[in-house]
Amino acid sequence: MKNLIYYFSGTGNSFVIARQISEHLQNCSLLSIAKELKNSEKIKISKDIERIGIVFPVYAWGMPLILHRFIDAIEFDGNPYIFAVMNYGGFGAGTLLQLTKKLKNKGRQLSAGFGIKMPGNYLPLYGAKPIETQNKLFEQSKKQIDEIVKIINSKSVHKIEKNFFIVNFLFTDIIYNAGIKKISQAAKEFWTNEKCVNCQLCIKICPVNNIEIKDGKIIWRDRCEQCMACIQWCPSEAIELGKKTIGRKRYRHPNLKAADFLM
Repeated sequence: MKNLIYYFSGTGNSFVIARQISEHLQNCSLLSIAKELKNSEKIKISKDIERIGIVFPVYAWGMPLILHRFIDAIEFDGNPYIFAVMNYGGFGAGTLLQLTKKLKNKGRQLSAGFGIKMPGNYLPLYGAKPIETQNKLFEQSKKQIDEIVKIINSKSVHKIEKNFFIVNFLFTDIIYNAGIKKISQAAKEFWTNEKCVNCQLCIKICPVNNIEIKDGKIIWRDRCEQCMACIQWCPSEAIELGKKTIGRKRYRHPNLKAADFLM
């Protein structure tokens, strides 16, 4: 039997978590959600798949838009054990409840759902955390992953991580639902400063092909996921989002390189 772990990652946290889990599962393939959706409109899960993992970041206390599209695209032939790991800089609120509901609409169960606190990457609100703080979070995440692996290897049904009802309702049901549809439009605030050397890494690294060059100028379209890959991986730190990101320290997972994300 085969295992699959799908991940969505802009600056590396979800990628590293997915990779660490995959190393503890036999016959496991690690798959980028963005690449899978680019390759096909439908994601077919065959009968020989024993476990499916979904690893992703929390955006505005809910699921990234691309994850909604991914779940909608899945077609199940069998009934695999499904687990999910969300990572966040603050807290997950009702994010995994969203995923549970979407899978239920597909006739499938989320058997286990976990949350891992990682260094946040949302540059419009804050810069990168100190290295010491990052390392503490990385060490804690490894311990959590060890426990997660025990649960998913045994295919145990485990409680889905969530916050209190009022927190889930306020942050996921109200704030997320009110703001998530505006995320794709927020890309209009991206711009390049005089440090841009036209290396076009931002174009290559964008998971949804939202960046292009026109008349020699880098421009952002209206399909943005707000994953921060473009602004965080820019080698010249030439990309800004409005005026809030100016002078803020960039973040990407230290164990990865931009080449790991090229589409």
